[in-house]
Amino acid sequence: MIDLRFLRENPESVRASQRARGEDPALVDALLEADAARRAAVATADSLRAEHKAMGKVIGKASKEERPALLAAATDMSAKVKEAEVAQNAADADLDAAHRALSNVVQDGAPAGGEDDYIVLETVGTPPEFDFEPKDHLELGESLGLIDMERGAKVSGSRFYFLTGHGALLQLGLLQLAAQKAVANGFTMMIPPVLVRPEIMAGTGFLGQHSAEVYHLADDDLYLVGTSEVPLAGYHAEEILDLSAGAKRYAGWSSCFRREAGSYGKDTRGIIRVHQFDKVEMFVYTTPDQADAEHQRLLAWEREMLAAIDVPYRVIDVAAGDLGSSAARKFDCEAWVPTQRTYRELTSTSNCTTFQARRLAVRYRDENGKAQIAATLNGTLATTRWIVAILENHQQADGSVRVPAALVPFVGTEVLKP
Repeated sequence: MIDLRFLRENPESVRASQRARGEDPALVDALLEADAARRAAVATADSLRAEHKAMGKVIGKASKEERPALLAAATDMSAKVKEAEVAQNAADADLDAAHRALSNVVQDGAPAGGEDDYIVLETVGTPPEFDFEPKDHLELGESLGLIDMERGAKVSGSRFYFLTGHGALLQLGLLQLAAQKAVANGFTMMIPPVLVRPEIMAGTGFLGQHSAEVYHLADDDLYLVGTSEVPLAGYHAEEILDLSAGAKRYAGWSSCFRREAGSYGKDTRGIIRVHQFDKVEMFVYTTPDQADAEHQRLLAWEREMLAAIDVPYRVIDVAAGDLGSSAARKFDCEAWVPTQRTYRELTSTSNCTTFQARRLAVRYRDENGKAQIAATLNGTLATTRWIVAILENHQQADGSVRVPAALVPFVGTEVLKP
């Protein structure tokens, strides 16, 4: 949720953010009205409670003759207090609903628009030119015994798969390399739960516009996570952190689950868009004034991992309408996919400012000892999708694939052969 004080003082900035996202600026006015109504309801209830308390003191000092009339008035006042408290509770609920409907305020400098309105910040490496007809990742994966989509569909349905043999080792190597790099950069490795309670999923912002993507186990009222960002965001819920020595950094290794709702017919071939994948995700708690610098550090660590697998990629500044509700700014790294002749996302790092922490009541103490809302950030360090870029960019004329040097110790061979 956004800062209500900021909203009151800068309503037009929030309306501009909504317009940049392609979302309804009227939600700003709805929240302002709900905020004003709630403050009025609190003031009324507080005033009546104070009046009722004062009447109690008067009754205590009243004579026997005066007391019946005063008691009757106190009874009437008690009823008014209860009515006012009911009204205050309703106003609280209305404010919460209006507050949660509003996305985070887009950071200055982020491009306006939708999915196609990103800005390319940098291109790294040169797409390979083959003197043969390149194969796509699925054809390579099947011929090399790395991927089995047919049996994945037999066992679990469409968009499921088996990683087999060196394919499994390739993924494990990617994730292990990411874990090693995370630990070397001061992250605490975590293997979090992949089922979370509704308040944790909602707290990270995934039960709003992204709710159709989330698997829900109705009998248990638990949600399967689409990223370990969710349990890591909830790890310190309702806590006051000590950030005096710097940011708290966690790296979560988990399986992730996404329904891919609304993507019928899109990326149905191979493992680009699937229902289950594994990922190492960086997650950071820091102070709001350090969030931008930390965002750049996360991007730099992602780029180190991409350099390790030796694929061409570009960095994009994601447009406001493609940020997701929690992020104020997001940078993606997209790797070149030769058979598609385009770049596809491999990593994403988001600065969520205080949006998630405010929902989850994660705070820290400033230099004066006062509790303040923390900032949260996240970033991808490796996922199953990286296998796509590795296979396609490192394929050779004989159908084999060169294993990036950094992954050879994990995979056990320098070349994957048919």
